[in-house]
Amino acid sequence: MRLFLDANILFTAAYSPTGISRKIFSLAEAGHCTLSTSAFALDEARRNLAAKAPNHLQELDSLVRLLVIVPEPNPETVLWARQLPLPTKDAPIMAAAVQSGATVVVTGDRRDFGHLFGQTHKGVAVLSPRETMEYLLKE
Repeated sequence: MRLFLDANILFTAAYSPTGISRKIFSLAEAGHCTLSTSAFALDEARRNLAAKAPNHLQELDSLVRLLVIVPEPNPETVLWARQLPLPTKDAPIMAAAVQSGATVVVTGDRRDFGHLFGQTHKGVAVLSPRETMEYLLKE
């Protein structure tokens, strides 16, 4: 299973070594899934850590080794994602997940993605970290 991680999952995994987001990385390291993200999401996570918790940047850098950085999505796919609807800042996340062939986009962003939780669009399910863990543990 290929998971696409939103910036908030990257931030949380770097910030909290005992949280669910970090456990997703542990499952990937054990071979239960592959993790991907985009440079766009990684840059956002890095900026947020630099502003809010700069002492955790090194932790993010150590987690990057477990990620496949996928190409940025084409404009047509971003436009499609905006019509889900997703805000301009979040459409590239869903678009990159779809274009990269991810199975799940993992996000903790309930404000912008919450209306999509539990739904599948173009083959990509939108799940919270907890839902993703439950899904992985059933596999």
